[in-house]
Amino acid sequence: MASPIASSAQRDPLPGTLLCLAITFAAMAIERTEALLFGRAWLEALVLAILLGTLVRTVWTPDARWQPGIRFSAKTVLEIAVVLLGASVSGATIVAAGPAFLLGIALVVGIAIGASYTIGRTLGLRPKLAMLVACGNSICGNSAIAAVAPVIGADSEDVAASIAFTAVLGVIVVIGLPMLALAAHIAPLPFGALAGLTVYAVPQVIAAAAPLGAAAVQIGTLTKLVRVLMLGPVCVVLAFLAPRLREAGDASEAIVRPKLSQLVPWFILGFLGLVAARSLGLVPAAAVAPASHLATMLTIVSMAALGLGCDIRTVARAGGRVTAAVVLSLLMLGAVSWALIRLLGLA
Repeated sequence: MASPIASSAQRDPLPGTLLCLAITFAAMAIERTEALLFGRAWLEALVLAILLGTLVRTVWTPDARWQPGIRFSAKTVLEIAVVLLGASVSGATIVAAGPAFLLGIALVVGIAIGASYTIGRTLGLRPKLAMLVACGNSICGNSAIAAVAPVIGADSEDVAASIAFTAVLGVIVVIGLPMLALAAHIAPLPFGALAGLTVYAVPQVIAAAAPLGAAAVQIGTLTKLVRVLMLGPVCVVLAFLAPRLREAGDASEAIVRPKLSQLVPWFILGFLGLVAARSLGLVPAAAVAPASHLATMLTIVSMAALGLGCDIRTVARAGGRVTAAVVLSLLMLGAVSWALIRLLGLA
């Protein structure tokens, strides 16, 4: 039986948070060194934090003592950063995107879920695993998987396999997408939209878009948050479709109706609240830049935590069919997203 002191230590977020901060400062130091040596930072601190965290995780697995702080940095710190980003986005940015673009995002999510599910089933994945992969790819990675899993009655094995790929592949996309944009000379606006439509998580969108500047980050964040808002309607639809998915699984598995907090996370409401406040002039102009800098700093911390949770070895254990389904689904999502961007003239 664990002692009260040991149990308290395993709940203490300080060690893991300090570890994430150490990786954050190391990433920022490397970024500054790059700028001094080469005149510019080829890899941003956001990306470097992911790489350093993944490197640490590869050579050393943090035990239970470190996990509370890593989870806190990956979730709560990230959510606070997203809320603060709302101070840098005005209603004019949303209006400029246009209703056609906002409706197009919803259309892309719907097409991507259907096509990804079909790819998964064609490759022989179980219906629930195929749906988890489809929702994770099409909406918001781990968050979508966590929200959808109880709705369709997915088991822990399917959830673990899906999350393993969103963690590892998400890191690869964040690093590779900016390189693709620079090589193809994609402008900041269409690239931000592409990042928002394809990258899994909000902080990963920021990390991917940052090399192309503030405009790419703003449109990418807006696009991504609209994608995240699609989680609510998708969960509602899946709640009605769940019995069909259950026919191929265990009939005894419980189907759980989605909660309001799963449909609309609090940090999205906070982000939208700050956007409204900024649009109404309630956020002082002098506070916008500090809020943006703080949001960036907190996002780097969450990127370090993301890297610490990324075990590349889990991909090998998940199997070739899951690998093929996730990769093909992501490529399909990229193609559909770029088609929307071209159709709307953003490119």
